Amino acid sequence: MVRFTGLLAAAALLAACGGGAVPSTQRSPTAVTGGIPQGLIAYVAGAGVGVLDPVSGKSTIVAPLPPGAFRVAGPVWATAPDVAYPVIYIALHDDRTPERRTTAGVVPYDWIFRIDPFAGTIEPVAASQDSQSEGPIGLVANDHYLAMSYGCCATYEVDSFDLTKPTPALTVLSRPPAQAAFFTEGIVSGDSSLIAVRAAGTGAWYWLNAEAGMVHPFPLKLEPDDGPIAISPDGTMAAVALPSQGALIEPINSNLPVATPSPSVPASAPATTPSPSPSPTSRAPKKVNSRLLHPDGLAWSPDGSQLAIAINGEIELYKADAPDGPLGPESTHPRAFGSMARLLGTYARDEKLFTLEEAVRKVTSGAARRLGLSDRGLLRPGMMADVVVFDPAKVKDLATYARPKQFPEGIETVLVNGQPVLVDGVRTEARPGRPLLHPVPDGLR
Repeated sequence: MVRFTGLLAAAALLAACGGGAVPSTQRSPTAVTGGIPQGLIAYVAGAGVGVLDPVSGKSTIVAPLPPGAFRVAGPVWATAPDVAYPVIYIALHDDRTPERRTTAGVVPYDWIFRIDPFAGTIEPVAASQDSQSEGPIGLVANDHYLAMSYGCCATYEVDSFDLTKPTPALTVLSRPPAQAAFFTEGIVSGDSSLIAVRAAGTGAWYWLNAEAGMVHPFPLKLEPDDGPIAISPDGTMAAVALPSQGALIEPINSNLPVATPSPSVPASAPATTPSPSPSPTSRAPKKVNSRLLHPDGLAWSPDGSQLAIAINGEIELYKADAPDGPLGPESTHPRAFGSMARLLGTYARDEKLFTLEEAVRKVTSGAARRLGLSDRGLLRPGMMADVVVFDPAKVKDLATYARPKQFPEGIETVLVNGQPVLVDGVRTEARPGRPLLHPVPDGLR
């Protein structure tokens, strides 16, 4: 197995790959003091590595990458030398056409990069030549360690870097055939040395102790197809990605196990019983939108009150104590509560993308005509009285990704089917709405 080398080799490879210059980066529009406490979310998209502000909903690509050129593991937030706040780490595998005896191409390498979205910098941490695998997978990190699975097929090893060192050195924690092949699935927050791993052969789960190089029984009973997992900042709760039912949040004991650990990682790690250590919390397990398929990634907010779920190219934000289902208190999109107000206020009044009259037409008669609702959308005799009274100077959406269920301001009165449901900004008890069973127009079939 080829090994990750140090900073100088990585920098040289970057120059060769990028035409002589380290790839450009952009600063996050969110300041450190605002971004970190609010839980700035790092993500990977087709254009590169970005950050999403859950409060404003704004996203920015901070590390552009050529589309289709690299396979990316991560991103994860972790500590960095001489920096007082977390930064982003990613692992890249060169996915371009490899060099052959008779054809031109690239020599495939794996890289680990450190991205500071607040300073707008990107630094190489390590690199290795890799013609045998698809690069590192399962990148996990906390304030002390960065770990990953690396290799191919049944030969996956677990490597780690000590991020507290100015020049992190690689440590092999488990390497077949002498030890078991593991997939890294999660890590305890803070400076813990406990990495959650799943055995490639049996699917059994363990703690892999990065400091002692030993395995411990895992405190949760998880299945071979579960994972990845994310452990809350206080170490008391684990969010587990389920194969076909979204995520499950359940209590976990993330303290160093009191049972005697295995002195080495066996080559065929057997299934073990959960640790008998008591859990630090008595909260019952709960599902988070069990209608979802298998999440691609999970991440907690810094205060542990919210869970971000990456699935099918989207990021969904849920309140940790929300009821199960797609309409949990924090799970809906902010446009569900603020779409029309944003159209009237932000786009028509502020940005002047169209006139106020055109904005009103779009959300009334224009929408009714497209849906074949001939008795709605206009204020005239014989039409159903669906009426909204708003102040053009004050209408504004207040919903954000962090607090999506916020009613807009500047809307004073609303009538549905002629009955007032909002008067002077206060909702009434009337519920006159009903399903509209009009046929779908031919043009929309």
